[in-house]
Amino acid sequence: MSFDIHLSGRVKSVVEATLPQLVASLVASGVTAGDETLWGPAAEAEASQRLGWVEAVSVSRPLVPEILALRERLAARGVTRIVLAGMGGSSLAPEVITQTAGVPLVILDSTAPGQVLAAIDGDAESGDLTRTALVVSSKSGSTVETDSAKRAFEAAFRDLGIDPVERIVVVTDPGSPLDEAARADGYTVFNADPTVGGRYSALTAFGLVPAGLAGADIAELLDEAEASSLEVAIDSPDNPALVLAAAIAGGEPRKDKLGLVTDGTHIVGLPDWIEQLVAESTGKGGTGILPVVLLPVSPEIDAKPADLQIVRLVDEAKQFHLFEHHEGEVLVSGSLGAQFVVWEYATAIAGRMLGINPFDQPDVESAKVAARGLLEARPELTEPAFAVEGVEVRVSDPSLAASGTVAGVLDALWSRLDADGYVAIHAYVNRLELPQLSGLRELVAADSGRPTTFGWGPRFLHSTGQYHKGGPANGVFLQILEQTDVDLEIPDRPFTFGQLIQAQAAGDAAVLAQGHGRPVVTLTLTDPQIEVLSLFEAAQ
Repeated sequence: MSFDIHLSGRVKSVVEATLPQLVASLVASGVTAGDETLWGPAAEAEASQRLGWVEAVSVSRPLVPEILALRERLAARGVTRIVLAGMGGSSLAPEVITQTAGVPLVILDSTAPGQVLAAIDGDAESGDLTRTALVVSSKSGSTVETDSAKRAFEAAFRDLGIDPVERIVVVTDPGSPLDEAARADGYTVFNADPTVGGRYSALTAFGLVPAGLAGADIAELLDEAEASSLEVAIDSPDNPALVLAAAIAGGEPRKDKLGLVTDGTHIVGLPDWIEQLVAESTGKGGTGILPVVLLPVSPEIDAKPADLQIVRLVDEAKQFHLFEHHEGEVLVSGSLGAQFVVWEYATAIAGRMLGINPFDQPDVESAKVAARGLLEARPELTEPAFAVEGVEVRVSDPSLAASGTVAGVLDALWSRLDADGYVAIHAYVNRLELPQLSGLRELVAADSGRPTTFGWGPRFLHSTGQYHKGGPANGVFLQILEQTDVDLEIPDRPFTFGQLIQAQAAGDAAVLAQGHGRPVVTLTLTDPQIEVLSLFEAAQ
């Protein structure tokens, strides 16, 4: 079997009670057949244009020799370094594929100017811009982060006397503005299936082109996916996608938070991909499943919140439980290709169980609109409620700042948590310079006593951002920003990367606070390398 699941405790009972109806409703074969009526009349128009992912393996097969041939041509020109500019579904799958394969791929899914410059400059180990090719991935081509990165790389290539046409590869939907412009400019273009949404695109050109150019075995990945295709298509209680859907979306009361733990599996980084798939697919209409990426030692593992279902990603699900005690958890194992297929099916089926359309993202655009408005208006940055030890504190509600200390502000933010609430940390910083900031999640989870998510901004806006606005209104939000002297112009744009990331943070905060009434605390580190330590102390 290419995918195994082991269940125990309550979740096993939930699945056993839920499976008969899923099997009887013929939902698995219906998804495979492209039945757009499965999610109700309101979702029918969208679903009719978004089920191409069930045929991704066969549609993508002809791309493999084209990608490998391009890789050889680039190598012949001395290109040994691949950079991917893409957001959300355009970057998360290639990141998992290449990390698991152990091949280098530089992911540029940030507008932090230092991170953009690092992607352009390269390093002594991986090579500089003279040995670099850029993959620009965007379904529409209008994604501001990806468009800005493309402009910056084009200018940098030209400054070195390199024709960007020789070094930039475009992945986009046929007929998109990017498709038309790129072909007119002479770029190499790969078209993806337009009937596949971004978060379901792992096995399409969006996943395969950058991963294949970086050196991953994409033919094997498709083989793995194909090997699981029959399992997920049949209406049987042994169907792993039906079992997984029942485990994450079944039960009464339903556990609406999904703890994702990597524990001894050969697959690297899969929870980040699952996080986007599940959060953006289910977080709407005031409902949803909130993925929470955990470590094996995270506070939530011991605390076992009643609303958190643990899914543990292991290498041998049916053996792992014999050596460790994980009562009530879902243990899953399988090849990477099988994981992609089973999770896509399970998420679509979970959407049906929740009564929502798993293929739209109605709230994603709100933060983008707010950011664009701020870039056009260029308002002065609001004065902080207070500043202490180099940390500027801004709050959506003045009462949050009454203590005058960072620790007090955090305590005030946790006090706004409902019994079933969650904390979301959003770090709009150069994560190459502050990778340790992700460790803040563990401290906040322990201090707040509630499940806590962590996202690098603006990357998460194309992932969990939909859940924050469309899901249950029980989150509290902590933004971490940085002041930096590093900035970079965006060619032919009236704003810089530094201004863009600031506007994205401010825009999202405004939508959360003013549009959805959620408490938001923004902490700006004026000397990030020093103040990150005081931030960790405050969170304890």
